[in-house]
Amino acid sequence: MTDTKNSGALWVAALVKDGKLPQASLELLGEARRLADSSGAEVGAVLLGSDVKGLAGEAGSYGADVAYVVESPVLENYRTEAYVRATADLVKEHSPAALLIPGDIQGRDFSSALAAELETGLAPDCTDIEIDEGTGLLRFIRPTFGGNILAAIQCPEARPQMAAVRPKAFPVPDPDPSRQAKTVAAEVSFGEDEIPTKVTGFTEEKGAVNLADADVIVSGGRGMGAPENFEKLKELADVIGGAIGASRAAVDAGWIEYPHQVGQTGKTVKPKLYIAVGISGAIQHIAGMRTSDVIVAINKDPNAPIFKVATYGLVGDAMEVLPLLTQKFREATAK
Repeated sequence: MTDTKNSGALWVAALVKDGKLPQASLELLGEARRLADSSGAEVGAVLLGSDVKGLAGEAGSYGADVAYVVESPVLENYRTEAYVRATADLVKEHSPAALLIPGDIQGRDFSSALAAELETGLAPDCTDIEIDEGTGLLRFIRPTFGGNILAAIQCPEARPQMAAVRPKAFPVPDPDPSRQAKTVAAEVSFGEDEIPTKVTGFTEEKGAVNLADADVIVSGGRGMGAPENFEKLKELADVIGGAIGASRAAVDAGWIEYPHQVGQTGKTVKPKLYIAVGISGAIQHIAGMRTSDVIVAINKDPNAPIFKVATYGLVGDAMEVLPLLTQKFREATAK
């Protein structure tokens, strides 16, 4: 293990939510551990909140060597100004080489503001991370030009190297309870009166789409033929307890809203079961669901690329297959 102020340290901003380390943070801790094991770097986990010290052990079990704990009532709820200022102070004190941040809605807001505060570079919406063998620098991979190509981004001069990583880009590692993280406590240098925004309460969004955490996803594409046919997808999803996804083509056609989109320009998902209905399998869509445990493809084109990644494939008209499939699942679940 290297010293905590070693410039080669690789940090993860393990953004705490509802008093827990979310899956996106655990994914990054695992990926940071993998990168550190190949480069000899130290992994640090940044824990911000009003009561987060108890999460240091969990962060250690998922790969952190050091847990930087910043506790204060001013950090009880996420606010851009407070979280950025607290993290910036910590980064300036310890000078890590790189900082990885979950690329969810909160993380995208946080990472861009923090990069501006630190006057460093930021690779947003990354889907992979590599180590450049020649320079030892991290190389961040992200989709660009509407998801049609992948760009490799490096920050040779900026420190720390920063990236916001798309959730579900990496698997959650198995925790190692024997691994212990050293805890480094830090204090905030500001008070509540210095933060211009206040949190007055939370309102749950009705009908919110949570594809990232869904175990079963039923997705439709251009092969659904019309927006009203997505009701057939919903019937199947309701029977098997799944969420509704879609290809970019279906979203661009206005058949379903963007929050349902799966792919490089949508959500990256890793359900236990992914059913792709009327989706041809463009590389942009496959990039967002290829790590699903089981993939079932239904398409009337036997040469559709989706069949190359599918665990099971069914060639047929989606409008004929869906009602039959739904009925079979309904009968099976009724037993």
